Amino acid sequence: MSPIATAVIAFALIVTCTIAGTVVRAKMPEHHLTGDSKEVIRLATALVATLTGLVLALMFASTRTTFEHTSAAVSRLAVSLTELDEVLEDYGPPGLPIRRTLRTDLQPLIDSIWQDDAVAAGRPPVSRRSHATSALAMIRELQPANPVQASLQARAVQIATDISQTRLVLMSQPPDSVSMPFVTVLVLWLMFIFTTFAMSSKPNITLTVVLCVCILSASGALYLILELGLPFGGVMQVSNAGLREALAPI
Repeated sequence: MSPIATAVIAFALIVTCTIAGTVVRAKMPEHHLTGDSKEVIRLATALVATLTGLVLALMFASTRTTFEHTSAAVSRLAVSLTELDEVLEDYGPPGLPIRRTLRTDLQPLIDSIWQDDAVAAGRPPVSRRSHATSALAMIRELQPANPVQASLQARAVQIATDISQTRLVLMSQPPDSVSMPFVTVLVLWLMFIFTTFAMSSKPNITLTVVLCVCILSASGALYLILELGLPFGGVMQVSNAGLREALAPI
């Protein structure tokens, strides 16, 4: 389920529970909502609200860390491509066909990681072995004519291997790093919190506006967390501009 759909469903469920809390308040005896009962309800709501805040903070920290690590890996991949191109340029004319292969394989490399964008653009899926394998094989087949070229070839093999490994790591990431049980429990807690909020006071315009803004804020926070859990899809995905600009035209 997409983050926007999850957030909309959460918003609808919380609003429904808030309305139900207003209806229940109108039918409950007044002494159930005053005195010691009101104090217990307030403390119980504060406890659940604290747990909800902790879970939200943990989920945001987790998804944010994963997003930043993924972004760093993409940046490292772009740097490795640039370095490999420079090493092959220093190698001399025998490295020119490999440099051209790198440029030809750049779009398949991007499509293998940003698969949703590739599907949306109508490009066929890319296999795990389609990129860097050909370039790595060509590098290994080079015949160094002197110690300098031998050193450059060894460095090029190392960089190409690192590129292949980084690509596989990025491709192996789960499509959604946010655990749905956490989201389900979080929504249930929010439903309870806003139900008790609606039961704590007689409905009026001010209370309605405040509760609507709070519900929208909670749903928005959930949406942002779920979006961060999709580094290669959605609105806040990791940019591939650095990869596209890594290799200058020959």
